[in-house]
Amino acid sequence: MVQPIGIFDSGLGGLTVVRAIRRRLPAESLVYFGDTARVPYGIKSGRTVARFAVEDCEFLCRFDPKFIVVACNTASAAAMPVLGDRFRQPLVGVIEPGARVAAASSDGRPIGVIATESTIASGAYRRAILSHLPSARLVEKACPLLVPLVEEGRDPHDRLVRAVLEEYLAPLVEAKVGSVVLGCTHYPLLAEAMAEVLGPDVVLVDSAEAVAEEVARLLAGRNLLAEAGPAGMRFFVSDNPERFQAIGRRFLGEAVAEVSLVSPDEFFAAAPTLPARTAASAKAASATLSGGQAAAAGEEMR
Repeated sequence: MVQPIGIFDSGLGGLTVVRAIRRRLPAESLVYFGDTARVPYGIKSGRTVARFAVEDCEFLCRFDPKFIVVACNTASAAAMPVLGDRFRQPLVGVIEPGARVAAASSDGRPIGVIATESTIASGAYRRAILSHLPSARLVEKACPLLVPLVEEGRDPHDRLVRAVLEEYLAPLVEAKVGSVVLGCTHYPLLAEAMAEVLGPDVVLVDSAEAVAEEVARLLAGRNLLAEAGPAGMRFFVSDNPERFQAIGRRFLGEAVAEVSLVSPDEFFAAAPTLPARTAASAKAASATLSGGQAAAAGEEMR
């Protein structure tokens, strides 16, 4: 049986990482889980995010992945040590690869970091960048509205998006940053609008490509690279597969062919029962629990 690479995020943003990995490693089978019932992770406590990340990995482990990618900056900041202690598979997050690229591309000007509230509060990017470039000057800014705007499917040139970006990016423009780390996998979809606000001489650092290179390097080092392709992709979500399928094309760069809905009972089940419902059949399914109810259900089953 072919072992896939497992990838998870709080919602749609991780599809930008899927896109980069698929381009870099076309022979690899991929399984993606988007925790759309509990998005966004970025406004939740680190303890809650770590618990969600463990549950997401437990779901992916039903597919016996050979590698797990934490395609969520907030979860990468809050949960990597916990995940490393709990799971046997090699794991990679998105913060360290992105920080390495940011440090390498520095030209002496300040480095900007934009991310969710939780990621900024964790200090994860600051520590990672300074570990590679101790002399770096950082300007960090939490941008809590960007994920909801992207998840709503807002166009980068939408007037509301432009107004929000101008407010969030004002401290970076004032500091005359030379590069900006897009510290959330949703943000690349707004890169064009960000570039217009920041100016043409500011480099935008998207960690997705760096993550794909890191995954390729680590798989090769363990002799785990797939030898033949083309390979398939499977997508699972905890809520609203129709919406994920409709908007997912913007993130993935191609149609999301089929998305399976994982109900709370299936998600928290101890037995590896795989969901049978898809985006097409979910319209007739009973309503799923909300994110808070799903979390409560998980606690009750423990």
